[in-house]
Amino acid sequence: MTDYVRHALKVKPTQDEYARQTFTQSMRTYVLHDVANGMKTVYDRKVEPDFEKRNARKPKDGPEVHKALKDETLFKFYSSIRCNAQEMAFRSVIPTLERNFEATNRKAQALARSTEKAAGSLEINPSFEVPHYVAGLDVHLMPGGYDTEHTRDDVTQGALYDNGISVFSMGLFGDELDDIGTTISKFISTKYPDFEPARILDLGCTVGHNTVPWARTYPNAEVHAVDVGAPGLRYAHARAQSLGKTVHFHQQSAEHLSFEDESFDMIFSSMFLHEVPGKGIRNVFNESHRLLKPGGLMLHMELPTNDMLEPYDSFYLDWDAYYNKEPFYKAFRDMNAKEVCTTAGFGKEKFFHYIIPSLGFFGEDAVVKSIDNQSGQADENTGRLSDGINWFCFGAWK
Repeated sequence: MTDYVRHALKVKPTQDEYARQTFTQSMRTYVLHDVANGMKTVYDRKVEPDFEKRNARKPKDGPEVHKALKDETLFKFYSSIRCNAQEMAFRSVIPTLERNFEATNRKAQALARSTEKAAGSLEINPSFEVPHYVAGLDVHLMPGGYDTEHTRDDVTQGALYDNGISVFSMGLFGDELDDIGTTISKFISTKYPDFEPARILDLGCTVGHNTVPWARTYPNAEVHAVDVGAPGLRYAHARAQSLGKTVHFHQQSAEHLSFEDESFDMIFSSMFLHEVPGKGIRNVFNESHRLLKPGGLMLHMELPTNDMLEPYDSFYLDWDAYYNKEPFYKAFRDMNAKEVCTTAGFGKEKFFHYIIPSLGFFGEDAVVKSIDNQSGQADENTGRLSDGINWFCFGAWK
């Protein structure tokens, strides 16, 4: 449901539209809990024992689990209904957005001009060429992807993302769809109380869900954010202005940034790297190292890498690479995070990763307690949209 869009760009669905959104959210809950648990039972009781009987060993990795399971009826049902539910999350909000198309664009433009609540800025580059790996894909089955423009100064794709993710997330992204940024910024600010970044950069910010929490956590910081999609950036700027948080948005590729060397104290991203090809990821890390001041922090919230998970859990997360139009998903998760960081110039001893309980699901005390309770072991709830979700992040100090 679009209940989690809580700012001045909110659009109101009709009763029928709201019912469709509620149904879609319930279907996603059903497939990601009931059907997923049933599929795991089939794997444990039938597929894995049969594999072990034939091969005198258990599956060694996610691809072997996938191959062994893919002919099972329940896997086919799970994949079919999950793909449909994914598409329905976006389709369920499109009628509302179409009806409010002109009004939303006007409102976004008015918010962008207003300095009543915040003094953020927006920099759109009219000659910017969107990378082919973005322009050529409707990523995670969102119609039009991140960059499609329907009119001049359009924000529609930003609105589609915001409202669609509200339905998609089933409440697990928090009251303002910002639980990732809110949780991780709480963890970092508590764990490192002497770290006071003066300039923060968010890479691949989309509509700024997880950018704004850093502006809240560090109110004296100058916060910047980049993305390649102009509609999302326009929407992000208007959204931040309406929430009273000053953020400076720029249309740039995180692979090739225009900022000066050693000009940021912290660089962050959330659920961004797995949408970038391998060479691009290395470019992002090289740029991050270039831009950070000595003693600065690079921090990426992502899915746990495959070397941290049991074969079945690797298979479960890699499902998106095969069926959800996220072709770089598995390639990212097959990377060795420490190796990518050190190749970019960060010291091996400066690398870290954390698993942090969701603030919205578990509460602030659980986040604080996790600071001194880091086993480093990912489990079936790490990065997975389910009850008991934990967020995974990694990075390095320069």
